[in-house]
Amino acid sequence: MKEKVILAYSGGLDTTAIIPWLKENYDYDVICCCIDCGQGEELDGLEERAKLSGASKLYIENIIDEFCDEYIVPCVQAGAVYENKYLLGTSMARPGIAKRLVEIARKEGATAICHGATGKGNDQIRFELGIKALAPDLKIIAAWRDDKWDLQSREAEIAYCKAHGIDLPFSADSSYSRDRNLWHISHEGLELEDPSLAPDYDHLLVLGVTPEKAPEEGEYVTMEFEAGVPVSLNNKKMKVSEIITALNELGGKHGIGIVDIVENRVVGMKSRGVYETPGGTILMEAHAQLEELVLDRATMEVKKDMGNKLAQIVYEGKWFTPLREAVQAFVTSTQQYVTGEVRFKLYKGNIIKAGTTSPYSLYSESLASFTTGDLYDHHDAEGFITLFGLPLKVRAMKMAEAEKK
Repeated sequence: MKEKVILAYSGGLDTTAIIPWLKENYDYDVICCCIDCGQGEELDGLEERAKLSGASKLYIENIIDEFCDEYIVPCVQAGAVYENKYLLGTSMARPGIAKRLVEIARKEGATAICHGATGKGNDQIRFELGIKALAPDLKIIAAWRDDKWDLQSREAEIAYCKAHGIDLPFSADSSYSRDRNLWHISHEGLELEDPSLAPDYDHLLVLGVTPEKAPEEGEYVTMEFEAGVPVSLNNKKMKVSEIITALNELGGKHGIGIVDIVENRVVGMKSRGVYETPGGTILMEAHAQLEELVLDRATMEVKKDMGNKLAQIVYEGKWFTPLREAVQAFVTSTQQYVTGEVRFKLYKGNIIKAGTTSPYSLYSESLASFTTGDLYDHHDAEGFITLFGLPLKVRAMKMAEAEKK
């Protein structure tokens, strides 16, 4: 029997060309595995395409709820945002994909896993670190880094497929390089490769519209959270995946969550991309809005650092590490009282607060108002400021003495 390889299969041109390439160069029995993280219609026709290309079997594995509950929610709770803009849409999905690839490899008794990520990108790191952490014995084949891979263009891949009797509806025309899941869609290539050019949003956007084209009327939305987890939208109980799906529609309609960023890849280069994350942007903002009420200042300060750290961990593909577990444990402990209702208005790219309530709110109207209450005496601030500013005063006095000498 031939050895088996599990191919991370998207159905695109690259991974379609990899099927005959693996058979020709490694004599493997190729088993395709497409991990459904919410790609939608991109999964249509995959089975026929995989079999036509020479795969012996195709798995389509739905991990949408796992993706939402085990990867997205912890990042939302942490406020994990890479370089202040990127909401980690692709990054969060990769460990879940790697995990399921390993599970299928074990089930099939495969000896290798192959992916089609390029040698310039982040995904090769994310896939391979995940596989190494979960199955260090499995061989990893990265086609684009393999010495036997000489297909350096879409035209070459199409010609290779045709030479192997695979006539598929792929075009050599230039288009954006995209990655889509339930959380977001990313766009790279074409005019985006030149940071001096504005994105062609009319050509580019998939999930929504620009703020200019959003409705003239705003729309109010209400969300409920329990222990940092969203549980309802507009008073209707839903699971997390359903909430994100509904928020994507609302956010896309109102021009929410379009980000144009030049980011620093793990491999050392800068890359420019546009991300559409309509539902995710709303969910992150709603969660942050509730945390403002219930988290104390000291916890908020440390949590912000932990959020940045988790963003870096996830971006670099280090999900299956003790550090990620430790950071997530801290974040989880902060979510015990992040329960309540958040209301906001969506209007032309903006998320406008419209009221937040929580049974665990630390906000005290009697303290915050300008009226003197029993808990706060204005005169107490004088002693506090004296001690709080003592280091500054002492330094200024000492510097003045030194200048006189």
